[in-house]
Amino acid sequence: VMVWLRRCTHYLFIVVVAVNSTLLTINAGDYIFYTDWAWTSFVVFSISQTLMLTVGACYYLTFTGVPGTATYYVLIMTVYTWIAKGAWFALGYPYDFIVTPVWLPSAMLLDLAYWATKKNKHSLILFGGVLVGMSLPLFNMVNLITVADPLETAFKYPRPTLPPYMTPIEPQVGKFYNSPVALGAGAGAVLACTFAALGCKLTTWTYRWMA
Repeated sequence: VMVWLRRCTHYLFIVVVAVNSTLLTINAGDYIFYTDWAWTSFVVFSISQTLMLTVGACYYLTFTGVPGTATYYVLIMTVYTWIAKGAWFALGYPYDFIVTPVWLPSAMLLDLAYWATKKNKHSLILFGGVLVGMSLPLFNMVNLITVADPLETAFKYPRPTLPPYMTPIEPQVGKFYNSPVALGAGAGAVLACTFAALGCKLTTWTYRWMA
């Protein structure tokens, strides 16, 4: 019974965590529309993606105990996102498919940290968290460089209205225009460790629930 309960939990986890991660990150390329606040939005979206990737990947990694499953988890997220973005694209929403694979190198670093430290959970939290937090904004910037030109896209697909809290106050990039990658990486490196710890803790809670 325990084996089947564990297996069912395992598959339930894949669906629930990966789908929720995908839903949270699906619009992470949306900063191309808010050209006046592009850098500020880039930082926020980089951090949100870093945290979702870290918590889900660490959960999956410690749940299976097999190095490589963090990358597998991100592959699931990538496929789900491609499907969802394909649907958006079919509706005329300007998405580039290059957007999603940027998670893969960060997940591979997480796997590497787990494998290189002989499955040490605390090393995974500290080293893996820092590696993901510092790498994802960098890959996300590569992603931003490869997508369609923001201004061209904004004029081609105008938004009819903007909610008041998203309306730019003045025509400039946000407050963090100096180095959005550095800011995202700095904040991400600190926060990702916390979320890596949460992902590991979720595994503990899952096993306790099944016991």
